[in-house]
Amino acid sequence: MSLAIAATAAALFGLGTYLLLQRQLSRLIIGIGLIGNGANLVILSSAGGRGEPAFLDGGPTDGLADPLPQALILTAIVISFGAIAFLLALAFRGWSLTGSDDVEDDVEDRLVATRGGTSGDVIDAAASESGDSDESPR
Repeated sequence: MSLAIAATAAALFGLGTYLLLQRQLSRLIIGIGLIGNGANLVILSSAGGRGEPAFLDGGPTDGLADPLPQALILTAIVISFGAIAFLLALAFRGWSLTGSDDVEDDVEDRLVATRGGTSGDVIDAAASESGDSDESPR
């Protein structure tokens, strides 16, 4: 692996991780795209050097290019494109409903964070607030 490709992949992973930690959904989508491109660079660099095409007739088999990393990268591109298209549709739907692309905390997450309890405590707290303390959670 050359140093330039390794540094580029590390930068893509770092920037993608930073963007995943943001609250805006648009930055989250860009971060997923950057991490996917970084993973493609890692797969490409693990393929080794260049080789001869594998579809030539009757030649020696040593020094041929390995088609597996190329197939893995192509598959990763298609999957990441589908995931990003789905996330863009979700972001547009959320923006059209709320007018913002901020990701809000869940109410149950806030209860767990303030009380420091487990999810069973949250279910018990929700049941006690609604008055159904004698029933088990559904």
